[in-house]
Amino acid sequence: MYFLLILFFGSLLGITFMIGRKLVMFPDGQGLHKNATTKDSYLEEWKYIIIKNGKKYGYLGLVASVRAYVHFVSFLKRKYTTVKMKLSQVLDKKFKKGSVQKREVSGFLKMISEYKYKIRKIRHQIKEEEDL
Repeated sequence: MYFLLILFFGSLLGITFMIGRKLVMFPDGQGLHKNATTKDSYLEEWKYIIIKNGKKYGYLGLVASVRAYVHFVSFLKRKYTTVKMKLSQVLDKKFKKGSVQKREVSGFLKMISEYKYKIRKIRHQIKEEEDL
């Protein structure tokens, strides 16, 4: 809170200082701009140089930021794929999805399935004899 108040009053003082430098107060209270008709040539030159360099360095900064963004996004994509692969490998090892072990069927279930097969075979034979 105090920081914002300090910034506000500092900027207010700066603005009043800049305006105060431009105005010259006469004894009768009228204000006129100082150097209203003449301008210093070196200020114009500085202004031209600042604008020219500002555009140039602004463009370079924009290009650099876009390049950095593209490189950062591609870096994140590469890291994402490597982490994804490593994670899937770890999960496969932990839960053994990749290698399914063959379990032996219990003897009782094996015997039941053999009996079902034999009964089915006998049924088909009986149907074939009836059809003839």
